[in-house]
Amino acid sequence: MKSYKELIRITSDVRFGKPSIRDTRISVYDVLSWLASGMTQKEIIADYPELSVEDIRACLAYAADREQRIRVS
Repeated sequence: MKSYKELIRITSDVRFGKPSIRDTRISVYDVLSWLASGMTQKEIIADYPELSVEDIRACLAYAADREQRIRVS
């Protein structure tokens, strides 16, 4: 699997700078919220065929990495 850093991009002119998947306008938040609501990877890809399993896993890896960096005050 590619590093999530190769698939997740932050660009100021795409989704107001929210982390998004490569050349789409689909944000990491979108994917995480679909998963949290109970959608499966297959359902997400059926609705958004421009995504791959690797893209979805990159969103999870991004979220895990970001969570690990948060420090409790």
